[in-house]
Amino acid sequence: MSAQELSKVAVIILGTVGLTVTSGLVLARIMRPIAKDGFAAGLDERVRDTGVVVGKCENVLIVGFVLVGAYTALTVLFARKALVRREDMSRNSLYFLAGTMVNVTYSIVAALAIRAVVSRM
Repeated sequence: MSAQELSKVAVIILGTVGLTVTSGLVLARIMRPIAKDGFAAGLDERVRDTGVVVGKCENVLIVGFVLVGAYTALTVLFARKALVRREDMSRNSLYFLAGTMVNVTYSIVAALAIRAVVSRM
């Protein structure tokens, strides 16, 4: 593997790790006003912990899909997440929809930035 290829792999790995580390912080900051308005009321710790795990997996998958140009897969991912978390969403749909939209948007923007950096190398 050439030095250029190793550099590209390093950018992808570091960018993905950076995304997964910062996505929770960004999500918490943006969702804070919504949570204060009572939209997060009644969520137990298990539901929040599941959301963190699902969100981190979502981050990694979105980066992969964007890097290979599999944009249709993003819609499938979004739909599958809605199906899997439908019970949680039925209790508080606005909170979960807002959280999903923030995480997906942040992940896509980060993935596009990673792809732009890699393509210029």
